[in-house]
Amino acid sequence: MVCSQPNMVIFNNTTSSSSNFLLTAFPGLELAHVWISIPVCCLYAIALLGNSTILFVIIVERSLHKPMYYFLAMLSTVDLCLTISTLPTVLGVLWFHAREISLKACLIQMFFVHGFSFLESSVLVAMAFDRLMAICNPLKYAIVFTDMIILLIGLVICTRQVILIFPMILALTRVSFHGGQELSHPFCYHPDMIKYTYSNPWISNFLGMFLQLYLTGTDLLFILFSYVLILRTVLSIMVPKKQQKALSTCVCHICAVTVFYVPMISLSFTHRLFSSTPKVVCSILANVYLFLPPILNPVIYSLKTKTIRQAMLQLLHFKGSQGPSVRSHRGPWG
Repeated sequence: MVCSQPNMVIFNNTTSSSSNFLLTAFPGLELAHVWISIPVCCLYAIALLGNSTILFVIIVERSLHKPMYYFLAMLSTVDLCLTISTLPTVLGVLWFHAREISLKACLIQMFFVHGFSFLESSVLVAMAFDRLMAICNPLKYAIVFTDMIILLIGLVICTRQVILIFPMILALTRVSFHGGQELSHPFCYHPDMIKYTYSNPWISNFLGMFLQLYLTGTDLLFILFSYVLILRTVLSIMVPKKQQKALSTCVCHICAVTVFYVPMISLSFTHRLFSSTPKVVCSILANVYLFLPPILNPVIYSLKTKTIRQAMLQLLHFKGSQGPSVRSHRGPWG
């Protein structure tokens, strides 16, 4: 469905040809874009620095070369790529009022935005499976999660996204769009673009929603099912301290699942199911969807994961030393 689009200031360099689209950052605040860009740049810097730090620490610190941290490295990599995929157009609109984007460039950005979003969903599933095996079947954990199996899981996740998303983007290249239309966000988003097709947008909208429900819906169901099994196993533990320790290993993942799925589902359903949504609401949801997971995931895992927190501190204090060691007497999650 369509987010309502009130009249707004159009700058001189935003005149669009019939084959291009116009991006929108913060409707009604076009004259303040330069000032708005300051906090936006800070958010981008936090996301890039935080995820890069997590990735660097896991690569450098040998004690973190374990399955749970490999999956965390995948999550940080995906968050980095998702952040970078929207950075040029967002800052282009805020700094230079460069709102015009060609259809080809829009489709390429849309492929990366949706691809990395679905990729993050799959990584969260892999992390849920990791917690499921670690808590419910710890004796087979080391046997199942070998380096080769983790590599295979990563390849399957990437292949799944390409197989399912690339045909959708390829099909969109054959669709004719009403050019010169104003999008609701400073990046290209499928539900936002599809309403401007010459053909019936309901068909493409339904296919896009089906793909999202199939990918993220099945992923979310698997995560919920995993936590049902985890909770059943934890409740069967008689010692309260062991119960608390088992549940504490899942806190970070539950937070990561929440900050990812809630904004994504909210933005998607706002476009697809609710008509005449105020454009400012679309803008707020888009920015929450864009910044919340990449910013909060490194913060959550840095604060709640003891070994990562210790590794970061040792790298800061002994930057010139080689092979910093991290010891944890209370387990990997603190």
